[in-house]
Amino acid sequence: MENHTEVTYFILLGLTNSPKLQVPLFIMFTLIYLITLIGNLGMITLILLDSHLHTPMYFFLSNLSLVDFCYSSTITPKVMAWFLTENKVISYNACATQMFFFVVFATAENYLLASMAYDRYAAVCKPLHYSTTMTTGVCACLAIGSYVCGFLNASINIGDTFYLSFCTCNVVHNFFCDIPAVMTLTCTGNHINELILVLISSFNVFLALFVIFISYVFIFITISKVHSKEGYQKALSTCASHLLTVSIFYGTVIIMYLQPSSSHSMDTDKIASVFYTMVIPMLNPLVYSLRNKEVKSAFKKIFEKAKLSLDFVIMHRIYKN
Repeated sequence: MENHTEVTYFILLGLTNSPKLQVPLFIMFTLIYLITLIGNLGMITLILLDSHLHTPMYFFLSNLSLVDFCYSSTITPKVMAWFLTENKVISYNACATQMFFFVVFATAENYLLASMAYDRYAAVCKPLHYSTTMTTGVCACLAIGSYVCGFLNASINIGDTFYLSFCTCNVVHNFFCDIPAVMTLTCTGNHINELILVLISSFNVFLALFVIFISYVFIFITISKVHSKEGYQKALSTCASHLLTVSIFYGTVIIMYLQPSSSHSMDTDKIASVFYTMVIPMLNPLVYSLRNKEVKSAFKKIFEKAKLSLDFVIMHRIYKN
């Protein structure tokens, strides 16, 4: 089939048409994005600066923070700009580009979460072999593999979606170019393309979930054999943040992508889209920092060093004067 696309741009309906809500939503999403920016880039900086955090777990966490920052930045700044202008038009190529990079980073996060589960399995179930199991090379391969899978999945999904013909309807019922919302605009039969999308999404999600599930089955079996209450709590605490992140991420992904686009509710999709494009990237660094003693300790050390440096500069200036 040849592509007879006539659409050269798309009109995004956004979240609301109410003029009264534009400014409050702009302020809210600006705050969310600032917290996302500070939280994720702060987490990356903290891990780079503190040598105690140079471990496989924090290597994956720094990559997770990078991915969260990137895929939130793919969507949120554009949405914030649209709250201040009535022009909600996006070109055909810009729409495809936005969709491509969003899928890249969302897929990479999917496999990074699976890699983190395997890392927790190695740490809890095979602590004596942990340093030889999770070597620098293994960690690098898992991280690079996550990004490669992201690019492959994005290439297939974007090709599958934009191979179809878009005729006269170019109004996207969402605030960004998401695959289900764009695919409903095609004027040619898209059942096969929908099936491809659902199968690929299902494969990526359930492969990662299978790794996570098996890892945690072994983790809980190992934890159940721990007789020390302190050891039990320590083993459980190392997995709590990851389990919470996994639950939030996969809950919204399953709602959005593992059903045909024809059965989607547009309003439900918008709410779910806000959650996983803006809220989840904001929550992840908060979840890992608030529930993690090592991160809290590293932050205190960096803060104390910065305070000492500032005090030294002030005293030096006073002394010179």
